[in-house]
Amino acid sequence: MSATLFELADRLRTLKDRKAELEDELKQVNAEIERVDQELAQAMVAEEIQNFVRGDKLYYLKTETYVSAVAERKPELIEWLKANGYGSIVQETVHPRTLSATVKELKEEHEDELPPDLAELVNVFEKTTVGLRKAK
Repeated sequence: MSATLFELADRLRTLKDRKAELEDELKQVNAEIERVDQELAQAMVAEEIQNFVRGDKLYYLKTETYVSAVAERKPELIEWLKANGYGSIVQETVHPRTLSATVKELKEEHEDELPPDLAELVNVFEKTTVGLRKAK
């Protein structure tokens, strides 16, 4: 076997090891981002601040709605959606973002409440985070 083969094998191993290290570091950084984001969001809520500019960035509160089917009741959810005129969003599965948007729309139509029979079929939680974009 040629030296080039071993050099490439060693380089590949070094790169794969480095990739694993970077993935571990990225997980740690993402966890820290999540922690600090939540702390900042809580501080902004406590001080009743919707947004502020710092440097060239606008920090603002945003609330996203995440919805998922109650696992053991997913077939009932699919039937509910079909029976209530939302069959067009149903495929083999309902995409989580599509379900979230539909539930959000339903809540807006019903004074921030879900129809009781649907409420039993989905888990809903809202998470307030901080968005970040370039300020004008």
